[in-house]
Amino acid sequence: MTPQAKLIFTSSLLLGTTIAISSNHWITAWAGLEINTLAILPLIAKSHHPRAIEAATKYFLTQATASTLLLFSATMNAWHTGQWDITQLTHPASCLILTSALAMKLGLAPFHFWFPEVLQGSPLTTALLLSTLMKFPPITLLFMTSPSLNPTLLTCMAILSVALGGWMGLNQTQIRKILAFSSISHLGWMAIIISYSPKLTLINFYLYALMTTAVFLTLNTIKTLKLPTLMTTWTKTPALSATLFLTLLSLAGLPPFTGFLPKWFIIQELTKQDMALAATTISLLSLLSLFFYLRLAYCATITLPPHTTNHMKQWHTHNPTNIIIAILTVTSIMILPISPILLTTI
Repeated sequence: MTPQAKLIFTSSLLLGTTIAISSNHWITAWAGLEINTLAILPLIAKSHHPRAIEAATKYFLTQATASTLLLFSATMNAWHTGQWDITQLTHPASCLILTSALAMKLGLAPFHFWFPEVLQGSPLTTALLLSTLMKFPPITLLFMTSPSLNPTLLTCMAILSVALGGWMGLNQTQIRKILAFSSISHLGWMAIIISYSPKLTLINFYLYALMTTAVFLTLNTIKTLKLPTLMTTWTKTPALSATLFLTLLSLAGLPPFTGFLPKWFIIQELTKQDMALAATTISLLSLLSLFFYLRLAYCATITLPPHTTNHMKQWHTHNPTNIIIAILTVTSIMILPISPILLTTI
């Protein structure tokens, strides 16, 4: 792919995201989502590998279906209420259809089927965009319509997402699929709290995007896609392996790292809302995810892999992204002390 084409597609991604998150009218929000979808497709399929073409096709069909449902929901609401404003979603059937459409766009269970396959067929940089930037517009629409959404439906989908994200990630050896199921699990934590504290959902998303960006950039730098390959990275790039280890522990939600912060806040808010059973269930189910995070972290820190040779050692890497990775890693493990400041903003 030429640099000019990459520039056009990246600009279109930023344009579509900006239109979708800043619009008050359903048609402009839908147009922003469509621009996003059309801009990411060439980036998924740029390797021309059959797996990449399959991933692009699955992504297109799923997103087209979700956009159709979203437009149908907005039209039904406008038919009954005369309102095209995003915040004026009041018709019950429209709320249910919209929840399903946005869940399909995000990859929330039970509409998660497409996400691991698409991520597995995409390059690491495109997988990073799919896991972070492409989820921002649907999360924003959920945020804007949160007073109208059905809390019971969202709670059921959230618990199912955390359960499936943890359970299906246990037996994976492909790192992109593991991170896909990690994303599904984190989306469950965001969905369960959005009806009660929408700002907390956004904080959770921002911190998730921060930690996931650090993980993807590290994996892209050390050129690792599978667990067996990850076991041999310490001899080549020990510093990056150490940062990956810390970021994965943060992504798992272990204290005293940053990833513990949103889970702590969400459990606290659920308890305030008399949802102690849901908080306990989602906390126990997140232990499934903890297992594969610890397995990834363990593989990243194995110092004596099999068949090590001297020519593999490369202690200093001259890569400009290393500075970005260092900044993201420090942020991923050091934000917890400022949690009292974040609590005052919620």
